Amino acid sequence: MVYCRHNPGLWPLYRGFFVDVNLFKNKKGIAGESSQEINYGSDTNAKDGLANEDANLMIKLKFLTYKIRTFLIRNGLPVLFKQGEAAYKAYYLRQMKIWNTSAAKQRELSRMLDDWAVYIRETYGHEQLSSFSYLSEAEPFLEQYAKRSPKTQALIGSAGSLMRDLAIIEGSRGKERDIIPSSPTPMVKEVIRKDEGLIVFFPGIPGCAKSALCKEIMSAPGVLGDDRPVHHLMGDLFQGKYWGMVAEECCKEPYSVILADKNAPNRGVWRQIEDMCRRTKASAIPVVPDSEGTESNPFSLDALAVFMFRVLHRANHPRNLDKSSPHAGYVLLKFYDLYHGKNRNEFEAELIERFGSLVKMPLLEPSRAPLPECVRSTLQKGLDLYGRLKPTQDTYSEWPEWETQLRESLLQNVEYLNSIQVPFESSVESVLKQLKAIAKGEHTTPSAKQRSFGTIAYAAVNLPISAFLDLLDSLGGQDPKVEGFLKDKDLRSSLTKAHLTLAHKRSHGVTAVANYGPYVNQNVPISMHALLFSEKSAALEAEPGVVDGEKLSSKNEWPHVTLWTADGVSAKEANVLPRLLAEGKATRVEIDPPITITGVLEFF
Repeated sequence: MVYCRHNPGLWPLYRGFFVDVNLFKNKKGIAGESSQEINYGSDTNAKDGLANEDANLMIKLKFLTYKIRTFLIRNGLPVLFKQGEAAYKAYYLRQMKIWNTSAAKQRELSRMLDDWAVYIRETYGHEQLSSFSYLSEAEPFLEQYAKRSPKTQALIGSAGSLMRDLAIIEGSRGKERDIIPSSPTPMVKEVIRKDEGLIVFFPGIPGCAKSALCKEIMSAPGVLGDDRPVHHLMGDLFQGKYWGMVAEECCKEPYSVILADKNAPNRGVWRQIEDMCRRTKASAIPVVPDSEGTESNPFSLDALAVFMFRVLHRANHPRNLDKSSPHAGYVLLKFYDLYHGKNRNEFEAELIERFGSLVKMPLLEPSRAPLPECVRSTLQKGLDLYGRLKPTQDTYSEWPEWETQLRESLLQNVEYLNSIQVPFESSVESVLKQLKAIAKGEHTTPSAKQRSFGTIAYAAVNLPISAFLDLLDSLGGQDPKVEGFLKDKDLRSSLTKAHLTLAHKRSHGVTAVANYGPYVNQNVPISMHALLFSEKSAALEAEPGVVDGEKLSSKNEWPHVTLWTADGVSAKEANVLPRLLAEGKATRVEIDPPITITGVLEFF
């Protein structure tokens, strides 16, 4: 227990403790001094109540940190995944009622658990997270949530330290070692490299002027001080999965600058952008309208009023979100609600944590007069209506009166709403200046080690594509079967990345991934023994070599480097190539002698 006392990072893993209060009567029948003895553990049983004679009173206390993880998170997983977020909310509120949790603490816990529900459903979809591995997701989430403010830190306590420490347990392959306390990695200056791509995206609301800003950026020559091509991808003109299209553009031209002209309001989109950056070695910069925000939203009512004012004064919008739309106000309320649950500091902190930098687009004059009461009350009425009804397109009949009131209140205050906005030219100038500063490295960005371990999905050896293209050319010249297979594949265009996966968090667990921590950024030789291919995929059978005298191995049953998959076929389908070979549905070509290609071990 002395070890635990000096390692508070482990406290969240302990359930609680018992207080054994020994009560006895003295000769005069008056209770004498009582002694307390603390017994740590969970196997002691005691009867409630106090006997008339001398007796022991056992008081069972459980840490809130344990109750959050076990009762509110782990035990609620089946409800969340099978019945949905509303049923999960009812479940955890019922638990709090049983515990007689105060109303204030219920509100704090509810905000955290609602965010947890959104986070884990976005991560796993309908595939339920196992109760045996839930801490691998819960700890990183709780760690990030705790960083939002001193209040959330007090609510969560210590979180995530065990997960981080696993990544630096040196040489812990199957042996028990001391856990080395982690220390924060200092912030470092990093330049946006000119031989890498850049994604500029907009966590905003319709009316924030992102499209107008993109047009100005496109017309500014050498905006980032280099000659990388700049592409403006306007979401309102695109039909289909917009972010999938952005990912395709990143792969086609990995060294370009992409202006992702679409509102990016939630973590689901942010994770997609993070994934694009990992796959293409690009950087991403969020551009957000500057605003003080409220206690529960990063955008103030003043900002919302300006966004609505702009939308209701535009015409011929590609998606008809303009003055001709009878539901424009409701649509903006819907976007505004997507940001609910974060104040401004929390919102900016999460974006900086994820992407390393942030550009603020000036919006409101700091010395402006207060928002007119008729505008403020109309917006508040709309937010109350939305929170109560959250209508769908079928229930718009509830809203015409409010939409009319909104237009009238904004029309009465045209002069005010124009006067409180920062001139657009000044906003553009400020954004361009910030973008140039980031491109030059005049900003602070977290190093790879500082990013949350919860965002790491797998450990792999990243390999040079050129070496594989040379190897395939050689094999094609030696074997007619390989030549016939490759002739219509155009791998020089389609092969944009190559790696050997060593361990994946979801398949092998967080510890398996973390055990490769001592070898991160080191060169690893990989031997290629054979080429296997079928109608749907092709991969090289591979074997990791020796690093610092230690033979590395992959946790995958069949270690391989995927080279190609047919349209609509995921990369993981290459795992079945050995089975297809046994069934006579795939071809194997030996590489004799094996070819060694060296890559760098990285976390992804």
